[in-house]
Amino acid sequence: MPVYEYQALDTKGKTITGIIDADGAQAARQKIRGMGGFPVSVKEVTEGTSAKESRMDALHGLFSRVKPAQVSLWTRQLATLTGAGFPLVSALTTLVSQTKTQGFTKVVARIKDAIVEGNSFASALTHFPSVFSQIYVNMVRAGETSGTLEIVLQRLADIMEKQQELKSRIQTALAYPILMTVIGTIVLFFLMTFVVPNITTIFEDMNQALPAPTRFLLAASDLFKSYWWLLLIVMAAGLVAMRMFRKTEHGLVVTDRFLLRLPVAGSLLRRIAVARFARTLASLLENGVTMLPALEIVRNITGNVIISDLIENASAEVERGQGLGVSLATDTVFPDLAVQMIQVGEQSGELEPMLYKIADVYENEVQASIMSMMAMLEPVIILVMAVVVLFIVLSICLPIFEMNQLVG
Repeated sequence: MPVYEYQALDTKGKTITGIIDADGAQAARQKIRGMGGFPVSVKEVTEGTSAKESRMDALHGLFSRVKPAQVSLWTRQLATLTGAGFPLVSALTTLVSQTKTQGFTKVVARIKDAIVEGNSFASALTHFPSVFSQIYVNMVRAGETSGTLEIVLQRLADIMEKQQELKSRIQTALAYPILMTVIGTIVLFFLMTFVVPNITTIFEDMNQALPAPTRFLLAASDLFKSYWWLLLIVMAAGLVAMRMFRKTEHGLVVTDRFLLRLPVAGSLLRRIAVARFARTLASLLENGVTMLPALEIVRNITGNVIISDLIENASAEVERGQGLGVSLATDTVFPDLAVQMIQVGEQSGELEPMLYKIADVYENEVQASIMSMMAMLEPVIILVMAVVVLFIVLSICLPIFEMNQLVG
């Protein structure tokens, strides 16, 4: 069924825009009137757009990227509708009009059209890899095959909501320290480039050697004042170089191994990866995906190439008949507790519930660790700022004290 972009006026005379699917332009206009609008223009969205329109769509996509929270909410709504007995196409039709973001509305409309044309739901999702991950598509495919699509959608919504909740808590915990760091950096830059040079001009006519802290402060102030732009360029170049280095296979291995070996952050990254691995693997296994394909899917979502390689090696061992827990125990990357719980789950035949417990344990540990780190980070930032400001004040005051002693 064709999809149309429209511009219309509501009952108050305000301009409204949106996307609607209909059998033709006239039917689209009637549908808009049925929604209480007065159509001004109706334009069909086709695949064969001009090069200029394609570039505009690509540019618009950069600024209207579908957020994971939107996909999570949409998945929950779709699970509710299909669980209430709505056919899949009818549920998607309902959600087309309820989706607020224009970019996501187009995605949902094209998914619905693909299903109407005879494609499966999972096949339709594969056309939008930037919106729906490989895990999402495979779980939907398993749900369609087993006839439990509404249950799969509910579990997908649960997984995505938990991931969003964890991400939101991390962002909330980091917001205040980051704000303090940014404001402190701006204040120090202002002091070093404007305040200190104006104050230290009184030392220029002194015929005596300045204290070492004062000389260091003056040198640093001159550097910031004269070459601040060069410092920014060096920092930007360093970030670009690091990004390019990580794009290489060797660079990715080196940096990921370095991150895992960091004293505090390495342990935190391991626990995040294990929680993600356990919850996703449990959901895949519970929804009918066999162990080897599930491990192949999970391997791509750990976020660390070292852990990904470990899972790949474990998958090869499982294919030879070895247990998953024993296969993961060959390296120290996976925590001993997680490995032992997996082994117990395999022996008892309750691997999926045990994986969910592992995910809960490590997600709770991650949240507690982050809250503890942020509680410690705030006073550390304040202390560092206080030490820097104290150094600036003392560096300015020391020559003044010496001048007073000479006068006395």
